[in-house]
Amino acid sequence: MSTSKKRLTLGKGERPVRRRRSSAEAKSETLAAARKILLSQGPDSVTLKNVAAELGTTHTNLLHHFGTAGDLQAALMTAMVQDLSDALAEAITRLKEDEDARRGLIETVFDAFDKGGAGRLAAWIALSNKLAHLGQMQKAVLDLVKAIKEITPDDAPETHQRVTSAVIFVALMAFGDAIVGAPLETMLGRERQAARKIAAQLLPQFF
Repeated sequence: MSTSKKRLTLGKGERPVRRRRSSAEAKSETLAAARKILLSQGPDSVTLKNVAAELGTTHTNLLHHFGTAGDLQAALMTAMVQDLSDALAEAITRLKEDEDARRGLIETVFDAFDKGGAGRLAAWIALSNKLAHLGQMQKAVLDLVKAIKEITPDDAPETHQRVTSAVIFVALMAFGDAIVGAPLETMLGRERQAARKIAAQLLPQFF
């Protein structure tokens, strides 16, 4: 091999060059680690110390991007609320493309609350009395109501009430399922997806 070629292996005593992360990349990785801790250990575990340990760094490094644990938690709430809004937007798209996509609506919203962590997030926001964070998803919720109205066959005065009732029903069912669905279904000897199936069966009662 020619000595002029760049070596592909490190010599003795040499250290690998670490890629310098941008501020945006560092924040994104930190929020991903915080979300993982929230979903696996609960909101009380979302601390600078625990997030730093998950990332293999020190909490001092996190202070550069998030001044306090409260700032980190607020940023995580904002990011996860945006993800929930995106999930609702996906549900809207499904409804517009397929008028019989009620089951798809159930799956999208339930997945957002369960796998996406929106259930734990909503509980965390409510128990922390930081309901202002939920204001960020108001447009997505209203857009979902509008989309359902568009595929509802009549425009009677009670249509708005039925459609908003459907949104409340699906959201609360998905929230409850994400928080206590698994143990409750086990207690009753039901399969894990029982709540989703019940929601899908009852949703046509609204629209």
